[in-house]
Amino acid sequence: MSVFDSLFFNVFKHYKYAKSKKANQIATMYISILQCSILLVLGVFFAGFFKQMNMDTMTQDKAWALFIMACMFIFFKNWIQYAGKKRKVLNAKMLKKKAANHSVFMLWLLPVGCIVLAAILWQAV
Repeated sequence: MSVFDSLFFNVFKHYKYAKSKKANQIATMYISILQCSILLVLGVFFAGFFKQMNMDTMTQDKAWALFIMACMFIFFKNWIQYAGKKRKVLNAKMLKKKAANHSVFMLWLLPVGCIVLAAILWQAV
């Protein structure tokens, strides 16, 4: 079980009691946003790195198009992964394990922090 799976189930468990019908959608959206924001930070970091190394690998427009396509793939992959049997199997595994409960406020700060970090790195580039 990956870190993203455990984060997904922490968010899912929190919203399961408050918004039972939308809990899966909220948790899937959260994990997709988190993965896209991590991808954004990595992309900005490597863009700055390649710029300092004087490498012309890709134009900025092509990089943004690649980022958008990767985000669409992430959303689709997470929708498939956490919508059916696999979520139920992972949930059964999660029930056997004693997982740490994280604050939902702190969990929602993770993507915000990644986006802020990407903005800071973007300014440095």
